[in-house]
Amino acid sequence: MAPRFTRFREFWPFYLDQHRHPVNRRLHLAGTLGALGCLALGAAVSPWWFAAAPLVGYGFAWLGHFGFEQNRPATFGHPLWSLWADLQLFARMLTGRPVTPPGPTLQADAGSRD
Repeated sequence: MAPRFTRFREFWPFYLDQHRHPVNRRLHLAGTLGALGCLALGAAVSPWWFAAAPLVGYGFAWLGHFGFEQNRPATFGHPLWSLWADLQLFARMLTGRPVTPPGPTLQADAGSRD
């Protein structure tokens, strides 16, 4: 079960910790890009594309969590903060800002992860 938070700034380090694996972060980037594309198509082509946006976005993200991170997506416990954090992660990745979680890095942690 996800810890309880009272502010987004408390949630952000937890979110980053749940997104340590670089493949998971790339899948989140792809999912966010795909979801934004679906929203654009929904506005321009057909409203049916709006229904595809969460399927695409969450599909890629959950593949990253269950396949690579092997943890439970933060959206299950904190859906709105998780969405905001996904957009923050997306912006950081596109602009080259750091997305390193606090504490040991994935490489330093690799020997203790099963």
